[in-house]
Amino acid sequence: MSAGTYTPRPGAAPLSRMIAAQAALETRMLLRNGEQLLLTVVIPTLLLVLFSAVDVVDTGSGEPVDFLTPGILALAVMSTAFTGQAIATGFERRYGVLKRLGASPLPRWALMAAKTLAVLVTEVLQVVLLTVIAFALGWSPEGGPLAVLLLLVLGTVAFSGLGLLMAGTLKAEATLAAANLVFLLLLVGGGVVVPLDRFPDAAQSVLGLLPISALSEGLRDVLQHGATMPWGSLGILTVWAVLGLGAAARFFRWE
Repeated sequence: MSAGTYTPRPGAAPLSRMIAAQAALETRMLLRNGEQLLLTVVIPTLLLVLFSAVDVVDTGSGEPVDFLTPGILALAVMSTAFTGQAIATGFERRYGVLKRLGASPLPRWALMAAKTLAVLVTEVLQVVLLTVIAFALGWSPEGGPLAVLLLLVLGTVAFSGLGLLMAGTLKAEATLAAANLVFLLLLVGGGVVVPLDRFPDAAQSVLGLLPISALSEGLRDVLQHGATMPWGSLGILTVWAVLGLGAAARFFRWE
């Protein structure tokens, strides 16, 4: 055995390896959390199956699953990127986890990047599961995958920024209550299962500017109506993404 075989190598690991390791940890924590799974997987799945099989809401002409699937995909993105991330990050901040991680060799921006990667991995699993269920229910999508991918990515960024803003400015208990309340309100008024044209004209103009409405209507334009690129929805999501991330970076408190 040559000398120096076990010589220590002080210093941090490469940044890419640190981000990957933290993202893997964040993903495992998300998938092991029963409440998170209920919010991100079970509820969207039940809503898709229930409202596709039972004529509860008037979704217009065509099969209900063709209207519902884009909205449920948007709901899945919101539940993971906004509601789930806000609650988890809020309690990590309360218990001092973020403070300790902020003192580690992993930069704070890299920690946020790892959390975003974990959200994206979870969303991929959600989209695959919901797509399989939708096809089993008779879904017939149209449009191209590029527009769908852009909408999902921009929606993730927008909701992630808003979730981090809430988690970094409110107390954990307030974040828990507010995130769940926003989830329920946007589920009803965001065009997910109830078409926006069922609301009064004055309300439609306001609700149409919400990120969940832009995402669900944009996905619906592509997947149900075959639009090539829903620029209006993409523009609204871009504005929310810039505002959400900018505000989160400015006001997020680590302690």
